[in-house]
Amino acid sequence: MFHDGPIDGLVVKRLRRFEDARGWLVELFRQDELPPADFPVMAYISQTLPGVARGPHEHAEQSDYFAFVGPGDFKLYLWDDRPASPTYRWRQTLVVGQSDLAAVIVPPGVVHAYKNISDFPGIVFNCPNRLYAGEGKKSPVDEIRHEDSPDSPFQFD
Repeated sequence: MFHDGPIDGLVVKRLRRFEDARGWLVELFRQDELPPADFPVMAYISQTLPGVARGPHEHAEQSDYFAFVGPGDFKLYLWDDRPASPTYRWRQTLVVGQSDLAAVIVPPGVVHAYKNISDFPGIVFNCPNRLYAGEGKKSPVDEIRHEDSPDSPFQFD
């Protein structure tokens, strides 16, 4: 099964909220702070209802660049399923969002899921380094889904 611990290649960057009389601003990413392989090529925002989970799934080539800035908190689950990784079969969990603003880069082969642990809808931004379904949405989707497998080793606690 999986051991708990930090996953090799996972990047967690604490984000900072800048507040003034108008409201607040959070820089989600800066090109000068990212390795070129992780430069985003698209962005999307999703809302997840209280108690609802998305995933687990993984990508063969894509890295996800998630930004959890609120509203809401999420429990982020990560499982290293890369046989060549020094942390193969390790599991890491984080609570991120309104209480701990963070950007998380999930490398290919790391199975991931998140669950809204708040009592209200939560927002997640993702800026992946690959286009969904490729240029013009004409390619196969780089996604391996595990949520519908009853014998999946990728389980929530």
